[in-house]
Amino acid sequence: MSEQRFGEFVVVRKDADGPGGGHVAELVLDRPKAMNAVSSEMARSLGAACEALAADASVRVTVLTSSNDRAFCVGADLKERNSFTDAELVRQRPTARAAYTGVLELPMPTVAAVHGFALGGGFELALACDVIVADATAVVGLPEVSVGVIPGGGGTQLLPRRVGAARAAELVFTARRVEAAEARELGLVDLLEEDARTGALELAGRMAANSPVGLRAAKKAMRLGQGLDLRAGLEVEDAAWRSVAFSGDRAEGVAAFNEKRKPNWPGE
Repeated sequence: MSEQRFGEFVVVRKDADGPGGGHVAELVLDRPKAMNAVSSEMARSLGAACEALAADASVRVTVLTSSNDRAFCVGADLKERNSFTDAELVRQRPTARAAYTGVLELPMPTVAAVHGFALGGGFELALACDVIVADATAVVGLPEVSVGVIPGGGGTQLLPRRVGAARAAELVFTARRVEAAEARELGLVDLLEEDARTGALELAGRMAANSPVGLRAAKKAMRLGQGLDLRAGLEVEDAAWRSVAFSGDRAEGVAAFNEKRKPNWPGE
């Protein structure tokens, strides 16, 4: 297993013997003593890790996990925030935004593995992923209005897109926490597994068996087309199709199908 650390609190791992055969990256939130509360330092590290992952063509799927037994991530580091002056809070805002948008804009499919608390910014990190896998310990929510702010890591935009405007309004305005079974019922998480990390890595491995060119193009088309009218969305899809139609992956995929063998993706 290879491991690269970004600052003190973020680690990227690849396991050549794990699901995906080294093409799945595990992006680990590693501030266990603070239940992965996102401090300025952690936000900078997360942004840097996402920048490195985005540039790594060998990564077909990224899984966002936690090293803490009790929490995926409890959101912003409120102790640090409490020490800020107004001017310091304004200066810190771009750093915080870069961490959340770094996850959101990863070009490959992303899977969040939610074990324990995923609250506020922690749940927003999960919402920034394409698929959320949770286990029975999961508790999710966006409680920001209970401390006088709003979800500022993408929650007001990502949650309505996932569960609809009225459901998102109820959850944000009440600031309530939602346990695993209800979260699955409401669509706040997508899959419930016995162990969130194991289930997420296995799912990522199944994804990573497919064309890396196709995976990235499909994600781009779905993300860019979201919210557009159907005609405009189909134009986005057509542009994405044209970007892969003459790729080496397309040629290899068709050849492998006809020859009844597993494809050896060139990734280009």
